[in-house]
Amino acid sequence: MFKRRRAAALLTVFAFATGCSREAGEHATLSVAAAANLTETLNAAGPVFESQTGIHPVFTFASTAQLEQQIENAAPFDVFLAADSSHVDQLDQKHLLTPGSRAVYAVGVLALWIPLKSAASVNRIEDLVSPSVHTIAVAKPELAPYGQAAVASLKSAGIWDQIQPRVVYAENIAMARQYGDSGNADAVFTAYSLVLHDQGKIIRVDAKLHKPIEQALGIVASSQRQEAARKFTGFFLKGSGRQILQSYGYGVGSALQ
Repeated sequence: MFKRRRAAALLTVFAFATGCSREAGEHATLSVAAAANLTETLNAAGPVFESQTGIHPVFTFASTAQLEQQIENAAPFDVFLAADSSHVDQLDQKHLLTPGSRAVYAVGVLALWIPLKSAASVNRIEDLVSPSVHTIAVAKPELAPYGQAAVASLKSAGIWDQIQPRVVYAENIAMARQYGDSGNADAVFTAYSLVLHDQGKIIRVDAKLHKPIEQALGIVASSQRQEAARKFTGFFLKGSGRQILQSYGYGVGSALQ
């Protein structure tokens, strides 16, 4: 009987050890909650990370505020990549993130995109007052940090009151971009990373017009894949993910200082 119990105990330990190793093994998956501005970037970075680690990341894209709320409601995410730092800080303060995992991984760039099919005559943000601009797509500022930065920029430029009646709001900046794609918006405020390869006119908004878009990440405390999650965050903080972020227009390295 003793031998059987000891054998069963050893089998349990082996299974546990095997499970731990498989967490970061070739069959492991990782659930990542990511701000919509990262759609193009992570679709490019995901296969690179998987080829290096054998871990398959599964992305859920939405506005930062929506994702924070889902994590507060115990959504089964392993990692959170936000479009700002404040929502990550709020989760950290509520002890919903693994201690010490919070870090700024990039500085985002706000862009004003004039789709190729748009007839709007715009060369700078102030030109949005032109009669040729009928509809301006902006992500809801209460949900999306890039939408917040867009409204702040319009106010700083002194044209918010003039163009506010023409603004239409999207749930996130990826949806704002879709308004431009579909022809339902003449001008779109979105992340530079989402449109830098698109046709049309891309105007990088002067960063002095809004607060820096510091994007932070964190590992969800309830995640059962802590080791894999650390590999994923490390990929962007000190691995080859930094070069991918940079190739999509994000500030990394000294830009984070």
